[in-house]
Amino acid sequence: MAGEDEASRNKGFRLLGILDVQRTPCARDAILHGAGGSAAAGMLYFLATSRVKRSFDVGFAGFMLTTLGSWFYCRINNAKIRVQQRVIQEGIRNKVVYEGTVLDPTKKPKAEAPSGPS
Repeated sequence: MAGEDEASRNKGFRLLGILDVQRTPCARDAILHGAGGSAAAGMLYFLATSRVKRSFDVGFAGFMLTTLGSWFYCRINNAKIRVQQRVIQEGIRNKVVYEGTVLDPTKKPKAEAPSGPS
């Protein structure tokens, strides 16, 4: 039984057979935001017009737009964070390499003292 549980955990949940929601970054949040956007857009349109078929169409469009908007927003933020992490890692690596040497950027060169009154 333990082997079956582990196999089912490794398989994950695939949406439409192509998108592994558990392993794809931002996928779960985007789908949940899309569901909320769909419900809100469809209900608001139905309450305003009482047209069922058109409300479904508006709800579907709301799902697509909200899902894609949330997906791209999340992916762009993840890319920014990865760039910041790379810059920080490079800075730490340089600090370790140059620490205590003449090239140490934190070490300020000593200014020569004036030689006194001339």
